Amino acid sequence: MEIPFVRLEPWSQGDLELLRRLNDPEMTEHLGGPETEDQVVARHERYLKLDSPGLGAMFSVVVEPELESAGSIGYWEREWQGETVYETGWGVLPEFQGRGIATAAAIAVATKARAEGRNRHLHAYPSVGHPASNAICRKAGFTFVGEVDFEYPAGHPMRCNDWRLQLLP
Repeated sequence: MEIPFVRLEPWSQGDLELLRRLNDPEMTEHLGGPETEDQVVARHERYLKLDSPGLGAMFSVVVEPELESAGSIGYWEREWQGETVYETGWGVLPEFQGRGIATAAAIAVATKARAEGRNRHLHAYPSVGHPASNAICRKAGFTFVGEVDFEYPAGHPMRCNDWRLQLLP
């Protein structure tokens, strides 16, 4: 399989419709289900504000040569087991899945997070029941750390795999 060329574009006002499409029940099955319209708009506003040096950023994933938005990916700071780390998360629309786009985007976002020179590790926490997202972590060079319990969204317990990518020595 040939890995497509992806470009990460900073999240913009025009990406609200993309976020609505990513809020589909099929897309959010492993994340507690779809959000309400108010929650989607609030998320969009958080994504717009996230673009802050050192704190992280959100991006739309643009696939070439189509020049279409295929999904989203980002990274942000969080405290994890006594360390400040970056966390990453992504979503790729169904019509673009299975083409290596999420893996290429995960590699690209890791490059951006590494360039910040701020945090030693980038973590991803896909559901243990989501084989595709776990495979993306493996293909993007993350190391499996173990299973962990998360509450996402708030009030919704889920079992996740902790994947870690070293950014700095």
